Amino acid sequence: MATVAEGKIGSGPILWTNLLIVWIVWGSTYMGIRFASETIPPFIMSGSRFLTAFLIMVALTAILRGPQALRVTPREFATSCFLGVALLGVGLGTVGLAQSYVPTGIMALIIASTPLTIVIWRRVTGDRPPLLTLIGVFVGLAGIGWMLLPGGTRPVSGTDADVVFWSVMVLISSTIWATASFFSSRMPRPKDSFALTTYELLSGGVVLLVIGLVLGERASLAEISLRSWGGWLFLVIAGSVVAFSSFTWLINKAPISLASTYAYVNPAVAVLLGLLLYSEAITSDVVVGLTIVLGGVVLVVSGESLVGRRARRSIAPESAIT
Repeated sequence: MATVAEGKIGSGPILWTNLLIVWIVWGSTYMGIRFASETIPPFIMSGSRFLTAFLIMVALTAILRGPQALRVTPREFATSCFLGVALLGVGLGTVGLAQSYVPTGIMALIIASTPLTIVIWRRVTGDRPPLLTLIGVFVGLAGIGWMLLPGGTRPVSGTDADVVFWSVMVLISSTIWATASFFSSRMPRPKDSFALTTYELLSGGVVLLVIGLVLGERASLAEISLRSWGGWLFLVIAGSVVAFSSFTWLINKAPISLASTYAYVNPAVAVLLGLLLYSEAITSDVVVGLTIVLGGVVLVVSGESLVGRRARRSIAPESAIT
């Protein structure tokens, strides 16, 4: 785990600005995916979204950083492409497919397991999270399991079996996302976070678009609704360019435990929007599972805060988070 003592931290205002963007915008993208997927095939929707964001990021990086910022070594480019496929291709691609069956709020709650997976990896790699954190991991996973029980959620379409299957697939993809995020700091990456984001968008977009074409997906511009265009545009600008850039900055400059806190806030935003915009039902199993998951998250955060306080007491004041 990257700690404060390791010096992997950005300045206060920039840090909290990026956190707020990831917390709020990514909580809203679940509804953006729902809107966009209404009349755009899922893989083509996601692939075109990331490739369009890639072109925007190329222009922004060249203007704000200079063309030289996009120059990377072959190993840095390979790492960027690997992360793009893992985070965007597998992670968000699965979310796009599951959106047709799993309610928006449930999707976000399952992805709340991401910080718990990171804690597990910390333990495997020799770090020793406090007992409170480890207890929180098991409590949170129990809550997710409760929500995945047949009949615990009402499907958007299909059957209870479809909800369980796609919920498990989202859980697997979020585990892959967390694993890639955790180990990314040990890989040779571009020093400029803009360049890293740019090449991640390129590889993720290409993989998803190719899969869509191979599966026979086709999109007719005349059949795409205005609401789907609005959802797609929101995903390109807010979800891919703005929020993903903020997340890339966070996993480069902030402790991974702090960067992953988006998973604590996104469910609340997604559940609220799902209730307001789609009148998604909240069953008793969802309430119980949500309560258990949030209880696990509270335990994890409490355990991590203890470590953070000890670390701050052991380092110079100017190295602490402000």
